Amino acid sequence: MNISIQNKLSEQLALNPELTQVSVIGSGHINSTWLLTCIDKQFIVQKLNTEVFKYPAQLVNNAKLIEQHLNTKQLQSNYPLETVKHIAIQNNEHLIEIDSTHYRVLNYISDSYSEDVVKNAQQSEQAAYAFGVFTHALQDFDAQQLHTVIPDFHNLAMRFEQLNTAITNNSVNRVKHCADEIEYCLSQQHLITELNSIAKQIPLRVCHNDTKINNMLFCSATHKAKAVIDLDTCMAGFRLYDFGDMVRTFCSPEAEDSTNLHNVIIRKDIFSAIVKGYVTPLKSSMSTKEQESLLLGAKIMPLMLSVRFLTDYLNNDVYFKVAHAEHNLERAQNQLALYKNILSNEKWMHQCLMS
Repeated sequence: MNISIQNKLSEQLALNPELTQVSVIGSGHINSTWLLTCIDKQFIVQKLNTEVFKYPAQLVNNAKLIEQHLNTKQLQSNYPLETVKHIAIQNNEHLIEIDSTHYRVLNYISDSYSEDVVKNAQQSEQAAYAFGVFTHALQDFDAQQLHTVIPDFHNLAMRFEQLNTAITNNSVNRVKHCADEIEYCLSQQHLITELNSIAKQIPLRVCHNDTKINNMLFCSATHKAKAVIDLDTCMAGFRLYDFGDMVRTFCSPEAEDSTNLHNVIIRKDIFSAIVKGYVTPLKSSMSTKEQESLLLGAKIMPLMLSVRFLTDYLNNDVYFKVAHAEHNLERAQNQLALYKNILSNEKWMHQCLMS
């Protein structure tokens, strides 16, 4: 953040610019985030990525509606976690525009820390519990109130359409390098039918849609879940997506671009911990059919990411940042390895989920 922006933000918050310090915080890939400190006051400042979030006012409106609902739950002692709150600036606005760039200010949740990688089953259970508690608190929130900030975010059918288009165009002659991966992905399109069928039998909910472990905070003293953060992708959807993304990002001991494919597996202790943490606070608000659907989410999310990585590889890497020419292909192979391992453990995972 340059000094001019820092000073303007300080003035908007009625802080003395000369006494204000800024440091980078977090590891998000979309918005840029800083910790703004002035004597005994601390705030989170985010520069919103309007290439991804084209209507920032809708994003802020969504987050504020959820914030207000969770605050009410807190007052009723029905939400034990802390909440992310938007801080109004001098003109009582919650969106700041400086030099055609949009910023917002959030409360800083002190005495907390985040993790980028799941270290053990206990940590996994705590993170899953936080997302489960968050979801449970929003079960009586009308998901239709929320703007769709990223259309078709988890649209599996559309992702396959994009893959087929990329195969047909073959713009950089890469189809020949991933024929096996293409054939396998296309053979799994039956999941679209399964998803369409289950979608008619389960309720539309508020979904976080980005349930990586670094989107929740742990208490520095107790190491228990303290707050769910990054509500930018909260939209109407199905709980199976949030559960599936936890399985996808928590369970493998390897990074999603690792080429050590024989080690890209579901760690059973981590999966069991996710189930216990997530399902426990939701048990009273979830039908058997909705609980069963979570396993479908565990299959859909790695397959969908495989399709997306493969599509981007065929399109010459126009969406995901890559470090080398085969990076997206390696990511696709990694997620396919995880997907196949899930299929091989499906019976056990179902028993674990429904026990």
